[in-house]
Amino acid sequence: MPGIPIYQVDAFTSEPFKGNPAAVVPLTEWLPDNVMQQIAAENNLSETAFVVHRQKEEYELRWFTPKTEIDLCGHATLATAFVVFNYLNPSIAVVKFHTKSGMLTVTKENSLLTMTFPSREGTACDVPEALVKGLGKKPKEVFLARDYLAVFETEEDIRRLEINAEELKKLDAFGVIATAKGKEADFVSRFFAPKAGIHEDPVTGSAHCTLVPYWKKILEKKEFVALQLSERGGKLFCKDEGEQVKISGEAVVYLEGKIYIR
Repeated sequence: MPGIPIYQVDAFTSEPFKGNPAAVVPLTEWLPDNVMQQIAAENNLSETAFVVHRQKEEYELRWFTPKTEIDLCGHATLATAFVVFNYLNPSIAVVKFHTKSGMLTVTKENSLLTMTFPSREGTACDVPEALVKGLGKKPKEVFLARDYLAVFETEEDIRRLEINAEELKKLDAFGVIATAKGKEADFVSRFFAPKAGIHEDPVTGSAHCTLVPYWKKILEKKEFVALQLSERGGKLFCKDEGEQVKISGEAVVYLEGKIYIR
């Protein structure tokens, strides 16, 4: 049997073994949901993206963690756009993805890919006890959008967080973003989503849909350089555009192969 193509791409980096790895699986038609979930679990990456070409520059896109389908994923969108531009449809410089979060557009300019995502500004809320126990330190402020946004005083606070995944699983949100003002970047962050099978995500584009509107108010600017302080690390270039956020980064292919389902 011919097998299903698969690519593994490191997103938000120009170097292999850095940034955030995502699997990209181009399909001619959707597989059953349970099969896509099994493929994502087998890949055991924070996200596997499945993409179906519909017409010209338009594709349908879905994302799965090892445990569940999610409604928005930045690094896997960047990785998918990289695969479209470099392998599937190299004649185009703009790709449009139909997703559960609406139409997402990615443009290519040299090596830099720019995604347009919906803004997800958080609402101030009380500090949940499980959040403090889960991060090992009480933040100075907490906001809630899709994820909890926990704001700390310093970059070192973010680096030194001691994570208790079992406590974070108790929270009524998809994940937890921890952030502080950066030393060399405008702001830094880390991201945790243990309920979705992601202890710590290396680089999280979707988290910046909440980070950017927050830091716009604090820093009184609209364009940012952001660093995610995971072990692999990643750099993102962000711009606030009101109801939308632009998130830019590079990507590099690590692996090409085939999936065989018998």
